[in-house]
Amino acid sequence: MKRIFLIVLDSFGIGEMEDAADYGDAGTNTLRSVAADAAFHMPHMGELGLFNIDGVDCRDGVSAPTGRIARMKEASKGKDTTIGHWEIAGILSRKPLPTYPDGFPKEVLDRFTAATGRGVLCNRPYSGTEVIKDYGDEHVKSGRLIVYTSADSVFQIAAHEKVVPVETLYEYCRQARQILQGEHGVGRVIARPFVGESGSYVRTAGRHDFSLEPPATTMLDQLKEVGYDVISVGKIKDIFAGRGITEYVYTKGNEEGIERTLEYMDRDFEGLCFVNLVDYDMLYGHRNDVTGYAAALSYFDDRLPEILGRLRDEDILMITADHGCDPGYKVSTDHSREHTPFLMYGRTVNPANLGTRETFADIGATVLDYFGIRPAFAGTSML
Repeated sequence: MKRIFLIVLDSFGIGEMEDAADYGDAGTNTLRSVAADAAFHMPHMGELGLFNIDGVDCRDGVSAPTGRIARMKEASKGKDTTIGHWEIAGILSRKPLPTYPDGFPKEVLDRFTAATGRGVLCNRPYSGTEVIKDYGDEHVKSGRLIVYTSADSVFQIAAHEKVVPVETLYEYCRQARQILQGEHGVGRVIARPFVGESGSYVRTAGRHDFSLEPPATTMLDQLKEVGYDVISVGKIKDIFAGRGITEYVYTKGNEEGIERTLEYMDRDFEGLCFVNLVDYDMLYGHRNDVTGYAAALSYFDDRLPEILGRLRDEDILMITADHGCDPGYKVSTDHSREHTPFLMYGRTVNPANLGTRETFADIGATVLDYFGIRPAFAGTSML
């Protein structure tokens, strides 16, 4: 019974890509920034070969890594969650998804207002925690929705749960998703519910992403089509708009994501368990919290022996990332255009350093190769 556990450490970049300057990210290196912090320790990832990957120079590598490792390039144009995960699954995005540094155009907001019956506040790039601080009172008083964006291709809607019940907010997001297609097809529409009183508003765990549907066949589609299980842990289901998924569970953070993964490791299934651990990006990268990021990585490393210990004879573990979000890069709090790590381990996997790969899609091709499926996209297996 073959199983692959593919874990994405969201935003765990390992150094700028050659075109990073084109994205305003020259000099970014998420791993180097966090490795300099006293809270950072990843000895088990080190044994797999993390510090032996091309270009990683913040720690000495081991003499004989136990994993099959590579440095991954992103061939797509972009540096966000959607494009990164899509490329892992086989989709190369030749142009970036639309972004709105000056806010959304009037025709988009007019249609959104007509659909929801509510006006709009803010409409510009903003920090998710600051926007509810600055616009929360006006929202509570007027009932108008807080609409904002970021450097990513996102349309975010924040609303107080006492003003807009969560399920109603989700419906507003579905309406926005229908509007935001074609020219204005942002990668994600995101619900951002919050609670609390004036001066102490806090976001809840009720965030929900409504993604653009993948424009081409992915490894998830191919696995599901021939009868394999495709299990989503965390926000994977949302990133792929539910397509190609046979079972899913949402999580509230990294700890729960690891626990759900361990539970699936104890279950019988055949196919892929695709996991996203989001805290690195959401809680630490975007907030320039180096120590928090370092501690979260160390927590994953502390739990890694449990994951390795649950692997069965035919299981394969893959660990990678979707982009960077360098918390030490004080110029910006946005994602960074970086290489990502790839580490693969299993009793049937021969350790090797595969150098630098030209596309994240090699990961999807590797997954399909293990199950004897020819990929319907450009990608080369690393088995």
